[in-house]
Amino acid sequence: MVDVLAGRVIDNVQVVVDGERIVSVGRRGDAVPADARTIDLGERTLLPGLIDMHVHLTSDPTFSGYRGLEFTDNFWTVVGVANAAKTLAAGFTTVRNVGTDNYNDVALKQGIERGYVPGPRIVPATYALGATGGHCDSTEFPPSIPVPSPQIANSPDEFRALVRRNRKYGAEVIKICMTGGVFSKTDSVGGQQLTDDEVKAITDEAHMLGMKVAAHAHGTAGINAALRAGVDTIEHASLADATSFSLAKERGAWFSMDIYNDDYILAEGAKNGVFAESLEKERMIGRKQRETFRAAHAAGVKMVFGSDGGVYPNGDNARQFVTMTQWGMTPLEAIQAATRNAAEALGRTADVGAIAPGRYADLIAVDGDPLKDVTTLQQVRFVMKGGKVAKGS
Repeated sequence: MVDVLAGRVIDNVQVVVDGERIVSVGRRGDAVPADARTIDLGERTLLPGLIDMHVHLTSDPTFSGYRGLEFTDNFWTVVGVANAAKTLAAGFTTVRNVGTDNYNDVALKQGIERGYVPGPRIVPATYALGATGGHCDSTEFPPSIPVPSPQIANSPDEFRALVRRNRKYGAEVIKICMTGGVFSKTDSVGGQQLTDDEVKAITDEAHMLGMKVAAHAHGTAGINAALRAGVDTIEHASLADATSFSLAKERGAWFSMDIYNDDYILAEGAKNGVFAESLEKERMIGRKQRETFRAAHAAGVKMVFGSDGGVYPNGDNARQFVTMTQWGMTPLEAIQAATRNAAEALGRTADVGAIAPGRYADLIAVDGDPLKDVTTLQQVRFVMKGGKVAKGS
């Protein structure tokens, strides 16, 4: 068993589960209840259920650009049902869904929790909030085609109202678009799009309501403004600098950096319909983001696993572990980013992120030793979520 809290591997482990939660973690042969069901995983390695802090379950990258317009709005909820099942089977038992339309992630969460469909635990953000003409706005249409934009605001008070509305309808985290992005048209990938006053209003309102804030931010100025405002996680963080690292450490913020998907975007994006200008942005930002990842890790910035599933196929989340180890992390550190660290960043260490008494029985098993070969995490053989076997036996 990989003990992500102690940072070590323990042999001949026995985990006792009662209902949804872990009762004890001991050694094989320890006393168990007389009526206990035994699952023997043999020589496999046991790990906590993995956590991905940045996914879009209701997205499919093969319908990029204008291709998604042929479908009705609620088609994407159905896409989410399929992606949720793939994600759980891949060993990710908890995800943070950072942006969708029509409260699709809340609907998906409700369906999973009531047993209608299989999937991970979902921490929903509902609509990602942004400014007119920014990354969260619909920038791909001419002015003659009006597009409803319930997530767009242009003042501190307007953003406070949106935070309240998102929470009212099921959001458990607030996602904001602090800078431009790769897949939005007409904006600079790193340009700041929310004022300092606006991001401070969002963060203050969310924290007052007991929610954390995740900021999409590629550019240096936007990253640093978000950190000064008290944002909890920086998504992408591509152009973060030494000041960013210092601010993150001072404020206790986390970096969530999607450094695998550059490979997929550049290899598959054109045939999937990704805009030419978006591919050019990706060429500009992808390598730099990986270099920033390495520098942030070396500087001691706290980091979580965030893959941006939906920009590449959901279910392939574990491919990012290889990229993380290629750019500075040890296999153990990469695994901790997707377990212990992610649970801390979510504020849910009582429930997920480790194999420990009292936490949910979210367990996975792989062949071999993932601390020697992280590719084993791409072939999860056994998944248990909340004490129920979801894959394997």
